Amino acid sequence: MIEELKKKAIARAEKWLESSKVNAETKSTIQSWMKEESNEFVESFYDDLEFGTGGLRGIMGIGSMRMNTYTVGAATQGLANYIRKTCGEKAASVAIAFDSRNNSPEFAQTAADVLSANGIQVYLYDELRPTPLLSFTVRELNCQAGIVITASHNPKEYNGYKVYWEDGAQVLPPHDKGIIQEVRAITSMDDVLFDRNPSLIHSVPASVEEQYLQHLKQVIREPQAILAAAETAIVYTSIHGAGITMIPKALQSLGFTNVHIVEKQATPDGNFSTVQSPNPEEREALALALELGESTHAELVLGTDPDTDRVGLAIRNPEGKLVLLNGNQAASILVHYQLERLQSQGKLMPKHYIAKTIVTTDLLERIAQKFGVRWYDTLTGFKFIAGVIRQKEGVEEFVAGGEESYGYSVGEFVRDKDAVLSSVVFCEIAAWCKANNTTLWDYLMSIYSSCGLFHEELVSITKKGIDGLQQIKSMMASLRENPPHTLGGSRVEHILDISNGTRRNTQTGTTEALDLPSSNVLQFILADGSKISARPSGTEPKIKFYFSMCTTLTNRSEYNALREEIESRIMNIRRELDIA
Repeated sequence: MIEELKKKAIARAEKWLESSKVNAETKSTIQSWMKEESNEFVESFYDDLEFGTGGLRGIMGIGSMRMNTYTVGAATQGLANYIRKTCGEKAASVAIAFDSRNNSPEFAQTAADVLSANGIQVYLYDELRPTPLLSFTVRELNCQAGIVITASHNPKEYNGYKVYWEDGAQVLPPHDKGIIQEVRAITSMDDVLFDRNPSLIHSVPASVEEQYLQHLKQVIREPQAILAAAETAIVYTSIHGAGITMIPKALQSLGFTNVHIVEKQATPDGNFSTVQSPNPEEREALALALELGESTHAELVLGTDPDTDRVGLAIRNPEGKLVLLNGNQAASILVHYQLERLQSQGKLMPKHYIAKTIVTTDLLERIAQKFGVRWYDTLTGFKFIAGVIRQKEGVEEFVAGGEESYGYSVGEFVRDKDAVLSSVVFCEIAAWCKANNTTLWDYLMSIYSSCGLFHEELVSITKKGIDGLQQIKSMMASLRENPPHTLGGSRVEHILDISNGTRRNTQTGTTEALDLPSSNVLQFILADGSKISARPSGTEPKIKFYFSMCTTLTNRSEYNALREEIESRIMNIRRELDIA
C-alpha cells in the first residue's frame, strides 16, 4: 500500500513541477523531497486535499494534501467556474473574510485574485473579522457566495476554506456537490487564473458591520434588564482570534459597563501563543479567563474560538466557584430563555420553532415541548440548521438553536452559528438573572427540574495520518457489523444508521426510513432512554463518541450525586466499547 501511495505522490508532484504557475522555491523543495522519498513527501502529495461539503481544511505546507496558495487557488477556480455556470451572464460577486490564523490574509488575497481574474466582483475585508459577520455580509451585499479563511478551533498548524451561498449559509445540496465537481475538474495549476484584476476587488463597506450591530440590538429580549444590571461582572477572551474586533464593542454598545478583557490573549496571533489549542471546548484554552474571572469576581466568563463562531462559558455554582458549562447546557439555557421571554411578553406564536443537530442534547426537544413549539433535528453542522431556516422562511420563524460543539444562534439574520450574537445573549441572560435576584446556575437547575436532568459527554479519539484514517473506517465498520446488544446494562432497542437512512428495531428486526440526508453516523438508543452516537469528524482526524443520559431531578441538592451516577454509567459503557 505504501508503494502505491508513493507512486500517486510522485505523479501529483510531477504535475506541480511541470506547471508554470508554481514558483521556483516550491519546486526546489518538492525535488528535494522526491530524492529523499521522505514520509513528509508522501503525506503531502499522496492525494488531493479533499474539498468536502464544507470546503477545505488541512495542515499548512507544500503539497496537494496541504493548505497553501495553490490548493486555495484551485478551490477558488472551481468555485468561480461553478458560479459562472450557475449565474450565466448575470453579474456575480463574492464576499471574503479571514481570521487570525497564519497565512489567512494571504489565502484570502489569493481567493480574491482568482475570482477577480475570472471577472467576478470581490468584497474583501481589510482586516480579520468573525465568520458570522461574513454570513451577514453575503446577504447584506446581495453576493452570490462567500468565503471564510479559517480552520475554526483546530490547532495552529491548520487552516481552512469555507464556502457560503447567497442565503448566507454554508453550501448545501445541490450547490455543494456542484462546487466539489468543479474543484475536482481542476487537474493542473495551469488551469487556475491567478492574475488579479484590481478593479474588481473592493473593501467591504463599514456600513455592513454597523448594520449587523443594529440587528444584534433587536435580538435583545429584555433591554431594561441590561440597564438594571449593567454592572454584571463579565470576563471575555478572544483566544487570539477575531472576536476581539467586535464583541467588546457590542457589549459596550448595549450598556454593559463591567467587562474585563484577557489582555494576554487580546492580540490576534496565529500561533495562539498562550494556549495549546484555541478551542473554547477545552478548559486549558480558558485558563487565563478563569483566572481573571476569579480576581474580578466575574459572574460570567466567555471565550470564543479564532473565527468567532463558537463560544465557551463559565458560571458560578452555589459554592461560588466558576464552573465550565458544556455546549449542551449552554444551548439549553439560550433556547429556554428565548422561548420563556417570548411567552412572558405574549409574543410566542405557533409558527415559532427551534432546531438542533442529532448529536445535541434531547433536552432541547423537552424545552420545545414545554413551550408548545416545533423542533427540528438535523445532521451535525450548523449549515443544516441554516438549511431548515431557508426551507421554513416565510412560513415558520426560527427562534434559536444550537449544536453541542458550542455553536448557537438566535433569529434569522445570520445563517450560521454566531459567537458574537451568542456572547451578547448570554450576557443578557446573566443580567436578567441578576436583575431578578437569581443566578445562571439557578436558571439551569430550574430547566433541569422542569424538563429532566440531562448529562452528555463527548469522547474524541485522534487517529492521524493514512493509517489513522483506516483505523477510523475499521472502527465504524466493526460497530455496523457487530453492534452491541446491551450497553451499561441496558438493552440496545434501536440502531439508527444515518448512512443508509434507517432506524432498526433490534427486537422485531423491522426498519423504518429516516428523514435525514446520508451521513456516516451510528446511534444506539437504549431501553433506559440513553443515546450513544459514533461519528467520524468531518474536519479533524478524529472519531467522536457522544453519550447522552437522562434522569429526573426532584431536588436540586441531588444534582451532584445524580451527575456522578450518570458519569459512572458512561464510563462503564466506554469500557464496553473499548474507548475508556
